[in-house]
Amino acid sequence: MSDSKEQATPETVEEVFEQAAEAEAIQAAVDESAELAPGEDLAGLLEDARSKVDEYQEQLVRLQAEMDNLRKRTVREIDHARKFALEGFARELLNVADSMQLGLQAAGEDAEVTTLREGVELTLKQLMDVFARFEVREIEAEGQRFDPDQHEALSMVPSPEHEPNTVMMVVQKGYLLNERLLRPARVVVSAANS
Repeated sequence: MSDSKEQATPETVEEVFEQAAEAEAIQAAVDESAELAPGEDLAGLLEDARSKVDEYQEQLVRLQAEMDNLRKRTVREIDHARKFALEGFARELLNVADSMQLGLQAAGEDAEVTTLREGVELTLKQLMDVFARFEVREIEAEGQRFDPDQHEALSMVPSPEHEPNTVMMVVQKGYLLNERLLRPARVVVSAANS
């Protein structure tokens, strides 16, 4: 077989199987042939057939590896889509939770709004239970070391009671969705005393 000839690369697994079957048929015909036509070289035909079989087997192995990689990538992408499909919806619900918490703080212990306060507390608890079921988790920030990946510093205040770069107060709670930042916690951070 001449090196100047270029062979087409098979595009599908079916084509690889067809070409492998063709190569095996050639090899079987060569093996069965006891007599050669004048000018034919049995060793050359056999070598060509074996090289084609080797080539097709190598292509089949590569295609199987590509299919396995595609399957793994698809599984990863489906898992990622499942985990984060609710991200926008959850982000919008955080504002509802914030409003309810602020309303509860504003109501304080006023006896006139006790029933209303109990209703809002129950509704807020239900909302937090839904968050937990869908892997939306509050970031624990107060008293923690400032982490720019999870906290947004609104200001820095000198404090003799806190180590420098410690979250002193949480102004707005932060949340994670499946360990991915949904909203950073807005915090006040302690600064070094001058």
